[in-house]
Amino acid sequence: MAIKIYIDQGHNPNPPNTGAEGNGLREQDITYEVGVRLAELLRQNGNFEVRLSRPTRQTQLGTSNASSLRVRVNDANSWGADYFISIHANASVDSSANGTEALVYSRPSRAANLAQDIVDSVTQITGLKNRGVKLRPGLYVLRKTNMPAVLVELGFISNPQDAYQMGNNPSLFAQGIYQGILDYLSLS
Repeated sequence: MAIKIYIDQGHNPNPPNTGAEGNGLREQDITYEVGVRLAELLRQNGNFEVRLSRPTRQTQLGTSNASSLRVRVNDANSWGADYFISIHANASVDSSANGTEALVYSRPSRAANLAQDIVDSVTQITGLKNRGVKLRPGLYVLRKTNMPAVLVELGFISNPQDAYQMGNNPSLFAQGIYQGILDYLSLS
């Protein structure tokens, strides 16, 4: 039976719930692009069934920040996803902040193990700094999903080097997340 992976491309193309901006890039565009490429890699594998929160660049979810998050979680839960991967770009007022990290609801957990494999793989493939796995039990998409959920912060849109990498090499980030999933499931 196929492993069902729900890919949540964080944020909306237009308000409400748009993402961070920096270095000429918008978070919602980066997350869309990485998500589509990740879905393609998973679909080519044969072991996976995939659903995207934003199947098209224009897909708009919800009418407020809260309902945007609720639509994503409800879609994953009703579909019966085995894993929920939410893709984001980090931002900081300190433009030197950099690197990849993942957020999870609790540790130890399957989500924390998956998150570690994803962060390790993304940083190995992209060369970005490994910031590890952090607990964020208050985040709606981690708290309300019925399956192991990981929120991946690809890099800092506020950092020129991270932003350049995300804007110019989305396939590397997709490959990193994909490889992390394979490593976690012992499929590589």
